[in-house]
Amino acid sequence: MNDITITLCTSEEVRERALDGLAALLVDAVADGASVGFLAPLEPSEAASWWTGVAGLRDVWAALDPAGCVLGAVTLVRDDKPNGRHRGEIARLVVHRDARGHGLGRRLLDAAETHAAAAGLTLLVLDTRTDSPAETLYRTAGWTAAGTIPDFAADPSGTLRPTTLYYKRLG
Repeated sequence: MNDITITLCTSEEVRERALDGLAALLVDAVADGASVGFLAPLEPSEAASWWTGVAGLRDVWAALDPAGCVLGAVTLVRDDKPNGRHRGEIARLVVHRDARGHGLGRRLLDAAETHAAAAGLTLLVLDTRTDSPAETLYRTAGWTAAGTIPDFAADPSGTLRPTTLYYKRLG
């Protein structure tokens, strides 16, 4: 997995990759039970439409193998309100299940955090399903749990699950 590159995608690259790699990645995550905003089964066209819709609105990093296949992605949403321009939200950190266990999620998270700090952001937030494997990643990466909200979001099967909110101060 050392030959995987993490790249910040342009809006055009997000739209180009939306139809195949990014859509397939999101479909895989939902099929595997990830609570990333969609119910199962997620149709590839719906996943592609979502990616196309966020192009230019979020910073998107993709983890690419040497052939250009998308193995993971993460997005950073910047707050545009005058009183919130110092913060951003990490959203949709997903790694294809065939590529998990090799530190790819951590590399994607690091790329987004480094970029956010360089852009002048001083605070990042995120939410994740409580007791999910992602919580271990966030805790070991220095994120702090701020609290848990019961029945916050439905998992892909439609069952309401609690969500834990996290934050990380940068710099």
